[in-house]
Amino acid sequence: MPSDQRRSRFLNSIEWVGNKLPEPMIIFLWLILLIAVVSAALSAAGVSVIHPDTGEDVPVRSLLSGDGLVFILEDTVSNFVGFAPVGTVLTIMLGIGLADRIGLLGTLIRAVMLGMPAWLLPYAVFLVANAATIAADAAFLIMPPLAAIIYRTLGRNPLVGIVSAFAGSSSGYGSGFLITTMEPMLAGITNEAVAIIGEGPVVTAVDNYFFMVAAAILCTLVGGSITRWIVEPRFGEYAGDHTAEAEALKPGEKRGLRWAGTAAVLYIATVAVAALMPDSPLQNEDGGLVPSPLLSGVVPILLVFFTLVALAYGFGSRTLSSGRQVVEHFAEAIGGMRFFLVVIFVISQFSAYFNWSNIGLWVSVNGAEFLVDIGATGIGVLVGVTVISALITLLITSGTGLWAILAPIFVPMFMQLGFHPAAVQMAYRIGDSSTSMVTPLMPYMIVILGFMREWDRKQGLGNVLSATVPYAIGVFLAQTVLFLVFYWLGVPIGPGVGFHLD
Repeated sequence: MPSDQRRSRFLNSIEWVGNKLPEPMIIFLWLILLIAVVSAALSAAGVSVIHPDTGEDVPVRSLLSGDGLVFILEDTVSNFVGFAPVGTVLTIMLGIGLADRIGLLGTLIRAVMLGMPAWLLPYAVFLVANAATIAADAAFLIMPPLAAIIYRTLGRNPLVGIVSAFAGSSSGYGSGFLITTMEPMLAGITNEAVAIIGEGPVVTAVDNYFFMVAAAILCTLVGGSITRWIVEPRFGEYAGDHTAEAEALKPGEKRGLRWAGTAAVLYIATVAVAALMPDSPLQNEDGGLVPSPLLSGVVPILLVFFTLVALAYGFGSRTLSSGRQVVEHFAEAIGGMRFFLVVIFVISQFSAYFNWSNIGLWVSVNGAEFLVDIGATGIGVLVGVTVISALITLLITSGTGLWAILAPIFVPMFMQLGFHPAAVQMAYRIGDSSTSMVTPLMPYMIVILGFMREWDRKQGLGNVLSATVPYAIGVFLAQTVLFLVFYWLGVPIGPGVGFHLD
């Protein structure tokens, strides 16, 4: 059988199985029931796990016990309200929704993207989506709908734009040209793990930077090629009735873009001056910006940015004339997230129950300790970290949260084998950034499905999974091979940081 037919059958199988899955909310309801039953069984059996950080013997707790019932009743609201994606999604969508409904995004796309060569578009979308992780999880809200409009405006399938931007943003958690909030958070967790065995090197936010840049370039080439040769031919031409046709810019639209551009420049300059001035509150205690309130507060900064440029465009183009219209556009933006809010309520409960029962800790620790039982040394064992991380990410999709569980085991263990903790951290990031795009348990998978259904109501979870699997495989293999090349050639993964301890 020809290779293209085998590939098609493989993806068709994934799509068939995926579309047989229930709606995401129903999946998580079943998972909650499973957690309740399993936690009760493990608790009755006296199962426990040694916490890798505190050394405390942590028992698995039953959700069907009295304490479990109290937790469910008292914490249901806080589980939902305190679930991180909720605030991020709603906050950033206020600004993006306003810019979309006023017409700024569509006009900007027509002005900038229509002249792009057709062959370059898949690579440009993947690269920009990768870089968009400077906005943390908001990248999953910014890039997919924007890419859909770009593709549709250029007469191509908008569904391809959505999935390629989603894959590009996911890959950005292991690669990229910019230092984001992810780097200092991971470095801080790694340093805590280093302290378990005493003194060791201090890992900084830039210790993976050389590898990140090289991986971003390689992933863009691989991801863009997958879009061109696999995903786009698979989706074919768009047959829906949702339109975003390109039109010549009208005088009012040109004026609106000038006003929006002026507002953007002034705002960025203001933020830059505020961040760089001596003793700025946006700096950290040492006067630096990594980490700093500037990076940790990037979501509200983006909210203000999108709101200001949207208002500037609206008043400049004369499509906005009153404050009431602004409020209505804000309400429409939040109203468009109603599907997400319904599903995310159930997901937040699942996440809370999984953590409270200590099943997450038990599964992660025992899975990580598998590497210890192997007794392997050398670069192969670091590749094992990427594989284990990729597999566990299918169940636990919080990048920093999962690393907080795995680092206390991986980092001290591999330091005793002579590996630099920054190299262990990078190995983890390769796995985490590859498979997060193919697990239905990722909260933003629901958002992506919602974006796709705006263009085609027939799209199901299987369509998303079958489209992102080629990216996941390509990104994982590309970064893993690059990791080996860096090791074999002795190339540092960051400034003054190699694979081995001095």
